[in-house]
Amino acid sequence: MDHFLLNVLLLLAIYSLFIYIFNKVMRKWLKVEKKKFFSYNHVNHKHKKIDWMIRITFLLLLIISTTINIMRMQKGLEKLWFLETYVILFLFIIVTEMARAIMERKYAEDRNDYKFTIVQLVFISILLFLTYTTNFFGLV
Repeated sequence: MDHFLLNVLLLLAIYSLFIYIFNKVMRKWLKVEKKKFFSYNHVNHKHKKIDWMIRITFLLLLIISTTINIMRMQKGLEKLWFLETYVILFLFIIVTEMARAIMERKYAEDRNDYKFTIVQLVFISILLFLTYTTNFFGLV
Protein backbone atom coordinates (compact mmCIF):
# COMPACT_ATOMS: atom_id res chain seq x y z
CA MET A 1 0.00 0.00 0.00
CA ASP A 2 2.79 2.44 0.87
CA HIS A 3 4.52 1.64 -2.43
CA PHE A 4 1.29 2.37 -4.36
CA LEU A 5 0.71 5.68 -2.55
CA LEU A 6 4.30 6.74 -3.19
CA ASN A 7 3.92 5.94 -6.89
CA VAL A 8 0.67 7.92 -7.12
CA LEU A 9 2.28 10.92 -5.39
CA LEU A 10 5.29 10.65 -7.70
CA LEU A 11 3.01 10.55 -10.75
CA LEU A 12 1.03 13.58 -9.54
CA ALA A 13 4.24 15.51 -8.85
CA ILE A 14 5.61 14.73 -12.31
CA TYR A 15 2.30 15.69 -13.95
CA SER A 16 2.15 18.94 -12.01
CA LEU A 17 5.69 19.79 -13.04
CA PHE A 18 5.06 18.98 -16.72
CA ILE A 19 1.86 21.03 -16.80
CA TYR A 20 3.46 23.95 -14.92
CA ILE A 21 6.45 24.09 -17.29
CA PHE A 22 4.26 23.64 -20.37
CA ASN A 23 1.90 26.42 -19.26
CA LYS A 24 4.79 28.75 -18.43
CA VAL A 25 6.43 28.23 -21.83
CA MET A 26 3.19 28.48 -23.82
CA ARG A 27 2.05 31.62 -21.97
CA LYS A 28 5.35 33.36 -22.77
CA TRP A 29 5.30 32.19 -26.38
CA LEU A 30 1.67 33.22 -26.98
CA LYS A 31 1.91 36.27 -24.68
CA VAL A 32 -1.17 35.21 -22.68
CA GLU A 33 -1.91 36.39 -19.14
CA LYS A 34 -1.98 33.87 -16.32
CA LYS A 35 -5.45 33.24 -14.96
CA LYS A 36 -6.42 32.58 -11.36
CA PHE A 37 -5.74 29.03 -10.19
CA PHE A 38 -8.89 26.94 -9.54
CA SER A 39 -11.32 29.55 -10.81
CA TYR A 40 -13.88 29.33 -13.58
CA ASN A 41 -12.55 32.28 -15.61
CA HIS A 42 -15.70 32.80 -17.64
CA VAL A 43 -15.26 35.10 -20.62
CA ASN A 44 -18.72 36.64 -20.22
CA HIS A 45 -22.20 35.89 -18.87
CA LYS A 46 -23.10 33.81 -21.93
CA HIS A 47 -20.04 31.61 -21.34
CA LYS A 48 -21.02 31.23 -17.68
CA LYS A 49 -24.52 30.02 -18.66
CA ILE A 50 -23.17 27.60 -21.26
CA ASP A 51 -20.56 26.28 -18.83
CA TRP A 52 -23.18 25.58 -16.16
CA MET A 53 -25.45 23.87 -18.69
CA ILE A 54 -22.54 21.61 -19.64
CA ARG A 55 -21.77 20.89 -15.97
CA ILE A 56 -25.37 20.00 -15.11
CA THR A 57 -25.72 17.84 -18.24
CA PHE A 58 -22.55 15.92 -17.42
CA LEU A 59 -23.56 15.51 -13.79
CA LEU A 60 -26.87 13.96 -14.90
CA LEU A 61 -25.03 11.83 -17.46
CA LEU A 62 -22.63 10.67 -14.77
CA ILE A 63 -25.49 9.65 -12.46
CA ILE A 64 -27.37 7.87 -15.26
CA SER A 65 -24.28 6.07 -16.61
CA THR A 66 -23.24 4.91 -13.14
CA THR A 67 -26.76 3.61 -12.49
CA ILE A 68 -26.81 1.74 -15.80
CA ASN A 69 -23.44 0.11 -15.15
CA ILE A 70 -24.41 -0.89 -11.60
CA MET A 71 -27.64 -2.44 -12.90
CA ARG A 72 -25.68 -4.31 -15.60
CA MET A 73 -23.24 -5.66 -13.02
CA GLN A 74 -26.12 -6.86 -10.81
CA LYS A 75 -27.49 -8.82 -13.79
CA GLY A 76 -24.07 -10.40 -14.36
CA LEU A 77 -23.33 -8.35 -17.48
CA GLU A 78 -20.14 -6.44 -18.16
CA LYS A 79 -19.99 -2.70 -17.61
CA LEU A 80 -20.14 -0.55 -20.74
CA TRP A 81 -16.74 1.13 -21.17
CA PHE A 82 -18.21 4.34 -22.58
CA LEU A 83 -20.33 4.75 -19.44
CA GLU A 84 -17.36 4.46 -17.08
CA THR A 85 -16.76 7.45 -14.81
CA TYR A 86 -13.27 8.20 -16.18
CA VAL A 87 -14.60 8.29 -19.78
CA ILE A 88 -17.42 10.66 -18.82
CA LEU A 89 -15.00 12.92 -16.90
CA PHE A 90 -12.54 12.95 -19.81
CA LEU A 91 -15.35 13.95 -22.19
CA PHE A 92 -16.46 16.61 -19.69
CA ILE A 93 -12.98 18.15 -19.68
CA ILE A 94 -12.85 18.16 -23.49
CA VAL A 95 -16.33 19.69 -23.89
CA THR A 96 -15.84 22.40 -21.25
CA GLU A 97 -12.44 23.41 -22.59
CA MET A 98 -13.67 23.45 -26.19
CA ALA A 99 -16.59 25.65 -25.12
CA ARG A 100 -14.07 27.93 -23.37
CA ALA A 101 -11.91 28.07 -26.51
CA ILE A 102 -14.92 28.94 -28.68
CA MET A 103 -16.04 31.69 -26.29
CA GLU A 104 -12.48 33.05 -26.04
CA ARG A 105 -12.15 33.11 -29.81
CA LYS A 106 -15.42 35.03 -30.16
CA TYR A 107 -15.30 37.35 -27.14
CA ALA A 108 -11.90 37.49 -25.40
CA GLU A 109 -9.82 40.65 -25.61
CA ASP A 110 -6.58 38.71 -26.08
CA ARG A 111 -6.77 36.88 -29.42
CA ASN A 112 -4.29 34.23 -28.23
CA ASP A 113 -6.35 33.03 -25.25
CA TYR A 114 -8.24 30.47 -27.32
CA LYS A 115 -5.02 29.17 -28.87
CA PHE A 116 -3.54 28.60 -25.42
CA THR A 117 -6.71 26.81 -24.27
CA ILE A 118 -6.68 24.46 -27.27
CA VAL A 119 -2.95 23.70 -27.00
CA GLN A 120 -3.29 23.11 -23.26
CA LEU A 121 -6.27 20.77 -23.83
CA VAL A 122 -4.33 18.77 -26.43
CA PHE A 123 -1.28 18.52 -24.15
CA ILE A 124 -3.29 17.36 -21.13
CA SER A 125 -5.30 14.93 -23.27
CA ILE A 126 -2.10 13.38 -24.61
CA LEU A 127 -0.72 13.06 -21.06
CA LEU A 128 -3.91 11.42 -19.81
CA PHE A 129 -4.09 9.09 -22.81
CA LEU A 130 -0.45 8.05 -22.39
CA THR A 131 -0.99 7.48 -18.70
CA TYR A 132 -4.00 5.28 -19.30
CA THR A 133 -2.50 3.27 -22.18
CA THR A 134 0.82 2.66 -20.40
CA ASN A 135 -0.83 1.60 -17.13
CA PHE A 136 0.35 4.80 -15.41
CA PHE A 137 3.80 4.45 -17.00
CA GLY A 138 4.22 1.12 -15.21
CA LEU A 139 3.87 2.69 -11.77
CA VAL A 140 0.62 0.91 -10.91
